Amino acid sequence: MFISFKKSFLFIILIFSVWGVNAQQANYNLVPKRDTINIYQQMLNDQSDDLMENHPADDIYNNIWRSDHVNPYKIPIDSLPDSVKIDCSHFVVPVPGPVTSAFGPRRYRFHYGTDLRLNVGDNVLSAFSGKVRIIEYEARGYGNYIVIRHDNGLETVYGHLSAVLVNLNQKVKAGELIAFGGNTGHSTGPHLHFETRYLGNAINPATIVNFETGLVHEKTYLLTKKKSFYYQRESKPVYVSRYYTVRKGDTMSKIAARNGISAKTLAKMNGLKSKSKVKPGQQLRLK
Repeated sequence: MFISFKKSFLFIILIFSVWGVNAQQANYNLVPKRDTINIYQQMLNDQSDDLMENHPADDIYNNIWRSDHVNPYKIPIDSLPDSVKIDCSHFVVPVPGPVTSAFGPRRYRFHYGTDLRLNVGDNVLSAFSGKVRIIEYEARGYGNYIVIRHDNGLETVYGHLSAVLVNLNQKVKAGELIAFGGNTGHSTGPHLHFETRYLGNAINPATIVNFETGLVHEKTYLLTKKKSFYYQRESKPVYVSRYYTVRKGDTMSKIAARNGISAKTLAKMNGLKSKSKVKPGQQLRLK
């Protein structure tokens, strides 16, 4: 008897609880609501959203924005427009020092930039306004370096830096301090290695800038296939030697197999025998 009464009492409480929740829900539905934010519209209006088309010259670069390679575009010269006008009116020379090495062929490779003298710790400035696409270190090349994509469609490279003062994807203005000069990477002395590129293809900076005065030749640079990329047709392929540093456990046959050559060829290039023993730290020529 007592148990039946208790069950009935609990059932009545449950009915009133459900009725109360439904009543609250009904009242809530009667309260006018404010318009909710359209999240997609908000994303389109968000100038800081890197997932959107929010990088300099995105229309030219087909929305490609990568931080792993100086030239991820791989666009041949013949695919470029016959001529492009580039606004260079806001150019600021990154380093006031004289040219120590010009754009052009070297003994074993092609030099794709202009080297400017500086002292370690000297200011390095952004040549144009834009956005930092790469901050990286390359031991056998640029050392510490920065790549900036600019609003005018050019990209500039700053190499051999001692310190980087900007962040990846940071927007910078022309003349803004971005780094300190140095002697890092493959460098024979303190200098700034400075490159100008369009869709990954290098342009001789001296055709844009008079480095003696630090001023551009013309406020509008006319890029043409014939004049801007003359070197790609004139320059002959440069033979570059390649080397491998022996690691623990390596043998001549293992090294040869990993690099797609025969042990006999590897031995001949290095003045050794096919079964010669190699030691960790030893340098072997592969090409």
